[in-house]
Amino acid sequence: PIARRNLLREYLQARILESLQRAGAMIPLAFHGDTALRFLYALPRFSEDLDFALERSQSSYDIRAYLRAIQDEFVKEGYQVGIRLNDKKTVHSAFVRFNNLLYEFGLSAQRDEVLAVKIEVDTHPPAEAGLETTLVRRHVTLRLQHHDRASLLDGKLHAFFQRRYVKGRDLYDLMWYLSDPDWPTPNLALLRNALQQTGWDGPVPDKQNWRDILCQRLRDIDWKKSVADVKPFLERSSEIALLTPENFEKLLGCTLR
Repeated sequence: PIARRNLLREYLQARILESLQRAGAMIPLAFHGDTALRFLYALPRFSEDLDFALERSQSSYDIRAYLRAIQDEFVKEGYQVGIRLNDKKTVHSAFVRFNNLLYEFGLSAQRDEVLAVKIEVDTHPPAEAGLETTLVRRHVTLRLQHHDRASLLDGKLHAFFQRRYVKGRDLYDLMWYLSDPDWPTPNLALLRNALQQTGWDGPVPDKQNWRDILCQRLRDIDWKKSVADVKPFLERSSEIALLTPENFEKLLGCTLR
């Protein structure tokens, strides 16, 4: 049932991205985060949220209009859809809530259980992100403006440096990044801006030390506790066995134990 829920959520994510594209949202917004990795680069794990940064044409950004467009398209097809929005903070947060869908697909015994897709938009993102536009086919064909590969890696490093608790999903994604010899090094200008924006008081990351900073963070985590949360999202659950200090030592060239 977990795998089927993941697939259903991903289909809904694709349809929401399609609605956003039609509504013009991909002009001011850039897709980033874990689900962007999944759609753009085939990250072999499922993700829950759709994350965006307001990078261009701020005057054309209208989160309420985008959400109306999403709701209208699904309602026309017979879905029962509700929207919840909080746009009072710098990060606008919305939930697209699908009623009865899990029950109708035999994925829940509760008729009223809701399947929700969260949308987050950072309306004041750190400067210096690299932007690209890519055509991608995943359930539907999409033309997505997004952070480039170096900037996507920054997002994961920022999470590692700043989060109090490291998730297994973060560890898996980091392993996936670092094990690709062709993935570019991080966009350090963006990373420094992001850390400054969130009150980072550690060493300033540069070409020489960013791996050392990451290694120090990895030394502090409870590996067994952190790894557990990623298993339901993996395409191949056996890959959880790869999330070990030994493997990260090889990827980063440092000692974690």
